[in-house]
Amino acid sequence: MKKVQTPLFQGITENEWNEMQNCSCMRQQSFEKNELIFRMGESVREIGIVLTGSVNIENVDLWGNKSLLSNISAGQVFAETYAFCQEPLMVNAVAAEYTNLLFLNLETLMQPRYKDTLWTDKIMQNLLRISIYKNLILSNRIFCTTPKTIRGRLLIYLSSQASKAESTVFQISFNRQELADYLNLDRSALSKELGKMRDEGILEFRKNQFVLHQLPE
Repeated sequence: MKKVQTPLFQGITENEWNEMQNCSCMRQQSFEKNELIFRMGESVREIGIVLTGSVNIENVDLWGNKSLLSNISAGQVFAETYAFCQEPLMVNAVAAEYTNLLFLNLETLMQPRYKDTLWTDKIMQNLLRISIYKNLILSNRIFCTTPKTIRGRLLIYLSSQASKAESTVFQISFNRQELADYLNLDRSALSKELGKMRDEGILEFRKNQFVLHQLPE
């Protein structure tokens, strides 16, 4: 298997990559759209790495209400905290589209015979960086869901996406339902507010592409 381009394997040499493959700690699997990858409540020992497609991380309460916490795109990883801490999953991991994944068995990597390998140290350091980055993403979602109004949440989310793209013209990774879930909003109310903001000249949009304008005085 060719070395996968992901922050998790940053700094791993070709020789180290071959050593990792020889220890049988990796496997590939494909999932159809909306297929469940990891289920809330189960324990996992593998880190998921998205090769192609994307994965939604969702929380579902006792009444079936769903909140979309994040979208994991190609090259990114998920379930690393649960695999490391051995705590039951508090979320579902679901394929957002046809998705090909690489699973890395953390339990195998933690075996004593691999503790002195350079690639183990590199992966642990990379996991720390990834965890810190994900804390920033979680903080951003908290900012986005803090305002009480639909418009307030939309403005914070869209402005953050514009800043990330370094442009007032950008695309988001969510469809309307996923965006509503991410912002903890009703889809119809979200769509209605977007229409109002477009009519007021605040923004333009077509599917998941947005153009932001100056707010009216």
